[in-house]
Amino acid sequence: MKFFVVAALVAVTAAAPSTPYSPRPAYHPAPAYHQPSYKEPAQPYQFDYAVNDHYSGAVFSQNENSDAKNVNGYYSVNLPDGRVQTVKYVADQQGYGGYNAEVTYEGEARYDEYKPSYKPSYKPASYAAPSYQPAYKPAYKPAYKPAYKPAYQPAYKPAYN
Repeated sequence: MKFFVVAALVAVTAAAPSTPYSPRPAYHPAPAYHQPSYKEPAQPYQFDYAVNDHYSGAVFSQNENSDAKNVNGYYSVNLPDGRVQTVKYVADQQGYGGYNAEVTYEGEARYDEYKPSYKPSYKPASYAAPSYQPAYKPAYKPAYKPAYKPAYQPAYKPAYN
């Protein structure tokens, strides 16, 4: 029996790894990537556009230009109440002056009476005034007549006061 115990200990010792146990792997930090920091200078620009759609009635436009320090522009929109809203603005790109806008309206607001653009495709049914007479008359008469007559007839009729 001692032989088997000694043989088992030798087998376990032979199977053990030759390097010592390390509870965690060695830590190597990942290389850090830093975004290159550079500030692109502001560039002067100018753009404008306009839409005048006769089918839908949409009318609006915008115009804007920049000298790399300030942005100047305006935009206008036709409002549903018939007025035209125009916004003129100046914005400081360096952040000191902020956004300054002047809003103006041209025309007077009008609200038309609502008129549906469609006609109903149905007409209400016309009917005669009710005659208050039954419209149903049976085509047959009942043939059943009771044949029973009571045999008892009282001899006198009581007089009640």
